[in-house]
Amino acid sequence: MQPRRSGSSGLSVSPVGLGTMTWGRDTDRHEAADLMRLFLDAGGSLLDTASSDGSGAAEEVVGDLLSGEISRREVVLCGKSGVRHGAEGISISAARGALLDDLDATLARLRTDHLDLWLVQAPDGVTPAEETVSALCDAVRSGRTRYVGLANHAGWETAQRAVLARQAGVPLAAAQVEYSLLQRGAEREVIPAAQGLGLGVIGWSGLGRGVLTGKYRRVRPADSRAASPHLRAFVEPYLTDDAARVVEAVATAADGLGCTPAQVALAWARQAPGITSVLIGPRAPGQLAQALEALDLVLPQQIRDVLDEVTQPALGYPERR
Repeated sequence: MQPRRSGSSGLSVSPVGLGTMTWGRDTDRHEAADLMRLFLDAGGSLLDTASSDGSGAAEEVVGDLLSGEISRREVVLCGKSGVRHGAEGISISAARGALLDDLDATLARLRTDHLDLWLVQAPDGVTPAEETVSALCDAVRSGRTRYVGLANHAGWETAQRAVLARQAGVPLAAAQVEYSLLQRGAEREVIPAAQGLGLGVIGWSGLGRGVLTGKYRRVRPADSRAASPHLRAFVEPYLTDDAARVVEAVATAADGLGCTPAQVALAWARQAPGITSVLIGPRAPGQLAQALEALDLVLPQQIRDVLDEVTQPALGYPERR
C-alpha cells in the first residue's frame, strides 16, 4: 500500500486502515494479533481505535500487542475521545476536561506516550468550539499526540474548528466520517470543506457496516454483527430495501470482475475523490485477507459510473446550484 498524505499536513497513512471496534469483545487477543500482522505485512499502517470501543477493551488489546510482538514504530496510531458508554447509555462531551481525561486514559491503556493522530469523536452541541480546539492544541503542544482532527462533525463544524485551530497555530490534519456506497452524505459538505482547508478525509466503515460484503443478502448469519446483541443496532439501519438494491449492484459488478462484493466496495471507497484512507473492521483474519487481495483492483470507469449513479446522494440548494 502506497502511503497517502493526509491533506496538507505531514502525516502519511495507508489508503486502507484497520479498525478495532470489535477487539476485546468479539475479536480476542490472538485474532487481533493475527489481524495486525497480516495488515502490516500487506503494507498497512493506520490503526484506528477509540476510547469507546468496548469501553476501553479494544485499546487494552492494542496496548498489549504494541508492548509485545508488534513494534509501536510500525503503526500510525489514531485514537478518538469524547464518547463514553455507561449504564445510562451513551454520553458525549467535547469539553476540555473530558477530552484530556479520556486522552490520558487512552494513552495508559495503549501503553504509549503519544498518538500519531487524535480526534474529537463527536461534537456535543454545548461546548464552545474554542474550548474543544484548545484541548486539541494542548494535546499537540504537550506531546501527547503528533496530529489532531475531528470525527463525525458536520461540514460547517469542520470548517469552523479548522479555522480556529489554524489561528491557534495547530492546523487540523484529518476529518473522519462514515463513508461507503451506503453512506455518501459526506460528499455534500464535509469532503469539500476538508479539501478547501487542507484536511485529509478518513472514511470509516468502508464496507457499509459489513452489509456490502453481501453476507446479509439472504440470511442473517448467526456469527454476524446483525445477530450480535451489542452490534445489531449498528448494522440494522442498512438492512433495508434501498440498501439491498445497492448490495445487488455491487454483487453484479463483483461477478463481472471475478472478485467479491467486499473487494468492489473497498476499491470504490478508497479510489473516491477526496478520500485519504478507508477504515475496515474485519473480525477475523480470513475476512481481512480477502479484502486485502483487491488492493490493486481498479474499477473500470463504466462500473464506477453505474455504482455512482445507483448510490448518488440527494443534492439540492445550496449544494447544487
